[in-house]
Amino acid sequence: MNLEFYKSDDTIVGLLCVQLILRNARTLKEKRRVIKSLKDRVKNNFNVSISETGVLDNCQYSNLGIAMVGNDRQYINSTLSNLINMFECASSFELAGYRMEFMYSKS
Repeated sequence: MNLEFYKSDDTIVGLLCVQLILRNARTLKEKRRVIKSLKDRVKNNFNVSISETGVLDNCQYSNLGIAMVGNDRQYINSTLSNLINMFECASSFELAGYRMEFMYSKS
């Protein structure tokens, strides 16, 4: 069996890092509940991977890393921008800041 691989479109990784403030969380248990609910909502509504990446031991701050892989930069940018809008409109936390990056890999 002879397999041929054809040149495909570029692979693009979109990365969104967000910093959140959870002013109403008084314990780590409350923070985990809010973050878990947020992560579940993001996973169910967007085709992305999400993980809490920092400030794990402070009940009022959280850093999240969100990644999306595809071959259409415009679509990835649109999806990550929609996520930012969702974070800005949320009532259970404040969006303190974010950074969006794109990485390219040629096949």
